[in-house]
Amino acid sequence: MTASARDLAAATPATRDRYVDLLRVASLGTVVLGHWLMAAVGAGGIGNLLALVPPLQVLTWGLQVMPVFFFVGGFSHALSYRSLERRAAGRPVYAAFLRARLRRLLRPTLVFVLVWTALALVVQLAGADRWPLAGAALRMVTQPLWFIGIYLAMVALTPPLLRAHARWGWAAFAALAAAAALVDVLRFALHLPYAEFLNFAFVWLAVHQLGFLRADGRIRRPALLGAAGLAGAVLLVAAGPYPLSMVGMPGEKVSNMAPPTLALLCHGMWLVGAVQLAARPAAALLARPRVWRGVVAANGIAMTAFLWHLTAMLGVYAAQLALGLRLPEPATAAWWAQVPVRILAAAALTALLVACFRRFEAPAQAPAPAGNAPGGGPAAALGTTLALLGILGLSMTGLGGLLEGHTATLVALPVTAPAAIGMALAGAWLVERSPSSRRVRLGG
Repeated sequence: MTASARDLAAATPATRDRYVDLLRVASLGTVVLGHWLMAAVGAGGIGNLLALVPPLQVLTWGLQVMPVFFFVGGFSHALSYRSLERRAAGRPVYAAFLRARLRRLLRPTLVFVLVWTALALVVQLAGADRWPLAGAALRMVTQPLWFIGIYLAMVALTPPLLRAHARWGWAAFAALAAAAALVDVLRFALHLPYAEFLNFAFVWLAVHQLGFLRADGRIRRPALLGAAGLAGAVLLVAAGPYPLSMVGMPGEKVSNMAPPTLALLCHGMWLVGAVQLAARPAAALLARPRVWRGVVAANGIAMTAFLWHLTAMLGVYAAQLALGLRLPEPATAAWWAQVPVRILAAAALTALLVACFRRFEAPAQAPAPAGNAPGGGPAAALGTTLALLGILGLSMTGLGGLLEGHTATLVALPVTAPAAIGMALAGAWLVERSPSSRRVRLGG
């Protein structure tokens, strides 16, 4: 336990909702564990365990917990924005809000991207076929970045959606859910091209809106919310055309994740209801100083661990190959027997990578921007847009075709990895140079 974590834990005000911090850590940790289990590497390359053993796809109804992370994000964004508004005494705070919320997210992400870009260049210049699994690794290592791009959009849209929540409450959530349902009608019944991509916004923002409702104490019947969500998800999957898996499967015609579907929104609703039901017993546990210190420490490295966990798992497999150890065929008895050892090794390597890169996640004070630097809400909004498009684009292109100009389709537009990296860097620069909360004159 670091001294700073002990100090932060000891300084925690009595009014802080500690359960939200636990949910943030637990949701990312569950995603990491799920990715480690799903990565099925054998002599034939990298596969997906859930595709090889379809009955296991039912596990995604427990392991697909990204909706919980976005739900927690909505809660935190509501409290942060309102606090900043109160202290700013009526002055504009949008740029300060964006910078304060995004800086800690963008810095470790861009470090990850730049390090892997350098590795990709080395591998491709030397010939990717010289290293087993190198080509597949360069394609898949950036895939988890999709969630960071979506999260950036949620931060950017927090102010208008928070105003909608203040005016309409549950009706604002219902409107987003209805829009998600309409998009699925346009997609599956009318086959309208590109309509499905609208649900990247409607589905995830609806879950985010549930976080606003929690911030105001308005989720008073979590059991009803959870039951409605679970029933909706079961009915939609049973009736089709929604697949069983709540994560994307290679080669599938319809995915609940990319783009998201109404079934995934129902899945998110039941998860939110479930975690709300567990809030009271969890609060008693988090009142224990040792438990709370652990949560504080984990929150300080959670994003860094998430960014590097696939690198660690690929490193474990690479070490096996380098040592001449046989890789058993995925889903065989021998493969399952190695799972605990691989996970422990991946956890140890992740801890090493976190020790190297955690400094970029730590909050830091930056020098005030120069007088002629771009600033204000428009510059911050533009920077956020560029960053989210760049990160989403990179999650789709991967780094395998960095030198060949490989393209992927971002909504309806082709994008290359160099262009995506350039957009992400430019967006981060604009956000970084926009006015910080220190430059907002606070009243009271």
